[in-house]
Amino acid sequence: MPENHLSRRNFLAATAAATAALSVDGAEAAYKKKGEKLIKVKPRKVSPNEKLNCAAIGAGGKGNSDIAACEGENVVALCDADWDRAAESFQRFPNARKFKDYRVMLEEMPEIDAVTVSTPDHTHAPAAYMAMKMGKHVYVQKPLTHTVAEARLLRDTARECGVATQMGNQGHAEDGVRNLYEMVWSGAIGQVKEVHIWTSRPVWPQGIPQPLEPQVIPTTLDWNLWIGTAPMRPYNEGYCPFKWRGWQDFGAGALGDMACHIMDPAYFTLNLGDAPHFTVEVLKDEGTNSQTFPNSTVVKYSFPARGVMGPVDVYWYDGEFMPDRPEGVADDVELGDGANGSFFVGEKGVLSTGEYGGNSRIVSGENMADYKAPDPWMRRIEGGIHNDWLRACKGGLPACSNFEYSGPFTEMVNFGNLAVKFGEKLEWDNIKGVVKNVRNPQEIVSKEYRKGWELPV
Repeated sequence: MPENHLSRRNFLAATAAATAALSVDGAEAAYKKKGEKLIKVKPRKVSPNEKLNCAAIGAGGKGNSDIAACEGENVVALCDADWDRAAESFQRFPNARKFKDYRVMLEEMPEIDAVTVSTPDHTHAPAAYMAMKMGKHVYVQKPLTHTVAEARLLRDTARECGVATQMGNQGHAEDGVRNLYEMVWSGAIGQVKEVHIWTSRPVWPQGIPQPLEPQVIPTTLDWNLWIGTAPMRPYNEGYCPFKWRGWQDFGAGALGDMACHIMDPAYFTLNLGDAPHFTVEVLKDEGTNSQTFPNSTVVKYSFPARGVMGPVDVYWYDGEFMPDRPEGVADDVELGDGANGSFFVGEKGVLSTGEYGGNSRIVSGENMADYKAPDPWMRRIEGGIHNDWLRACKGGLPACSNFEYSGPFTEMVNFGNLAVKFGEKLEWDNIKGVVKNVRNPQEIVSKEYRKGWELPV
């Protein structure tokens, strides 16, 4: 294609500046305990041949596999509000100190170099923020944060503190998303006009309009610590340990859970983070209420031109809603991975890809019959998303989903949930980090924190 459109040369020019912006030489963390003086800390330099002192904030559920991925390092501490939930991690690392409150763990163990944060969404930001301010590298499960404002806070704090960061959207470390990028940038379907992205989630209850009835708190669970930043409410097993994702106080619904996987190929490939502004509106929903996210939604994001890439509309479908089959695609052709995936509608055809950007293929258009994928030109990530982060902690290249990338990405995803909650078309100023068409732009992107759990947003 012409050089003023999509090409390898334009890709390299666009990414060179972004890579240079990740330099954090000379950065340092600064942490202050209540009533004490400011403590300045630089992350401990660890060579590739040394071992990091790692800890888990959230050691059960997904946290079990996240800290298990650090098994080759020194796992020195495990924290979980529910010690029964964390039992498998406790057994795997019997010599690690055990905590229920991550704040106590971080203050009592200054030797910790790096932490995994694998708690419910509403605890991601306060745990990661405290750890970074104390000079710890952080790996945070997706979605990176619970609110739009928290995502920008974590990105800025990572810059300030000079720590290695990573969000746990594992597909971003796989080859598939890079293969897709190279296909689109080589002009396989021309300029992309629309992207349609879908998931079968939620697989947990949503559309519940009232809080649940009180139940007896399990003896192994510290309910106050689990509630954390959220308004206090009585315990019910319908919140904890698994079904919290559907509740607005704790999770981010199907969009927050799955878009960080399925929307990543579009966000990455189409440079959506370069858009100076964009709009979001809800086209359809079912089961909307003030307690939980809807059972099903269709959300439309609209982005202006970004460099050589033209304007694009990105549609999100969850629950029972699905996109219409694109024109020209045969009925027996599978789109995405079936239950999850996306397709890109371009000037010259339609390209479909799986949940993590794998198995990308042209499913209609002039290039479908004889298309040959371009020779790879992007750097591939070896060993998966956890090892990518551990290498960065030891002075290697910045991790692929570090907060410079995943912070703005999470902002975009969570901004979609704002439109779901408020039922209005909203416009985001991606430069200033504010909502452009409301009276209280800062309040709408943040939330009220329970006393003792506040963040500076």
